[in-house]
Amino acid sequence: MYTLLLVVLFALGAFWLYRKARPEISASEAAQRVREGKAVLVDVREANEWRSGVAEPAQLLALSDLTGARTSWRPVLEANRTKEFIVYCGAGVRSGRAASILRSEGFAVVNLGGYSVWTSAGLPVRVP
Repeated sequence: MYTLLLVVLFALGAFWLYRKARPEISASEAAQRVREGKAVLVDVREANEWRSGVAEPAQLLALSDLTGARTSWRPVLEANRTKEFIVYCGAGVRSGRAASILRSEGFAVVNLGGYSVWTSAGLPVRVP
């Protein structure tokens, strides 16, 4: 019985992580919305992760700042209240968390998933 409970809990946890991490938009659609000025692309990874490259049009706003003091996030949120936020991270889990937080505050937001979604689409990148 205990083993069955552990298996069920593990399966539920894996499903929850999958739902948080899965892309809600394609990279090409995200790039189009950013080009049209309808959306802001945000990399929510931590600063040390940005050294490996970021999506060329991305704002670099760490999840830790969103959940903390919002030193960097606050001005971007205020300046773009009417735009959609498209968030991504390393694998999609942290961006799923950022999307949930922003949605709860009334922002339009979608989770692109992981950085590899952008790079696999052959879209431009930069090293900050």
